[in-house]
Amino acid sequence: MDRPVTLFTGQWADLSFEEMCRKAESWGYDGLEIACWGDHMEAAKAESSNSYVQEKKKVMEKHKLKCWALGAHLAGQCVGDLYDSRLDAFAPKAVQGKPDELRAWAVEEMKATARAAEKMGCTVVNGFMGSPIWKFWYSFPPTTEGMVQEGFDTIKKYWTPILDVFDRCGVKFALEIHPTEIAFDVYTTRRLFETFDNRPTLGLNFDPSHLVWQGIEPQLFIREFAARIYHVHMKDVAVTLDGKAGILGSHLPFGDLRRGWNFRSLGHGDVNFEEIIRELNSINYTGPLSVEWEDNGMDREYGAQESLEFVRAVNFVPADVSFDKDMKK
Repeated sequence: MDRPVTLFTGQWADLSFEEMCRKAESWGYDGLEIACWGDHMEAAKAESSNSYVQEKKKVMEKHKLKCWALGAHLAGQCVGDLYDSRLDAFAPKAVQGKPDELRAWAVEEMKATARAAEKMGCTVVNGFMGSPIWKFWYSFPPTTEGMVQEGFDTIKKYWTPILDVFDRCGVKFALEIHPTEIAFDVYTTRRLFETFDNRPTLGLNFDPSHLVWQGIEPQLFIREFAARIYHVHMKDVAVTLDGKAGILGSHLPFGDLRRGWNFRSLGHGDVNFEEIIRELNSINYTGPLSVEWEDNGMDREYGAQESLEFVRAVNFVPADVSFDKDMKK
């Protein structure tokens, strides 16, 4: 089971695509999960320009890298979110401060991303869907069942035309389960799939770091949604509840050691990656293991190289014999 190890470029978008490829090659990665921001991938340009796509492929080939997935988290968030000014940072200046126009741009951007993925030879686009009801998660003022249902129905309305394009392109959309999304745990994920009538186009980008601090066992999440795991992020998190801070973050920035949890470089947190690999082996997942590196307390180049070594070490293959059945006496 030869799962490639890739690096998600979302946290490296300040670098040029060429420089990102050069670094990834020097560290020994098999490929990149390319973020659709910075100059790494402009979806609309890839959709309309074959020469743009060929140039991206040429750079990757030069550095002996492959691409199995694109990451479109920012535009995806803008599709389904209840607008506030924070979304402006994800959108072009022409639509900033204009909720309806911003959403319309995001919908078209996601359609373009599906077409860009097809041209790049990718089978998956990872990302967010946003949520018009995330702010209602704590039911005070009271949140009614009708409000929740309306939120799921709204996501279906916005995303169905997008997923129609994904279908035509032969590309899957993999939602990264995450607080602030319409689906953030087992029960909301079940409800999302039911809302879309279990449409095969919609699956999951499994990321354990967003589950552990909520108190969810990541390997059981894989077991629950085995057929929908379309892509995997390797990302760690440390829960450091000290009796003062809780899991809500205390309005402290990521990296602040007073927080109740923080993302960590692989192997420096509380995620049990052995159990995750065992579950991935059990469902015959053969896709990429994509390092999403986030650790505000560590140099990122040191962390990226160390994380690759960590994934190589933990990425064991399943047994090809059964010790109690296949061994000859």
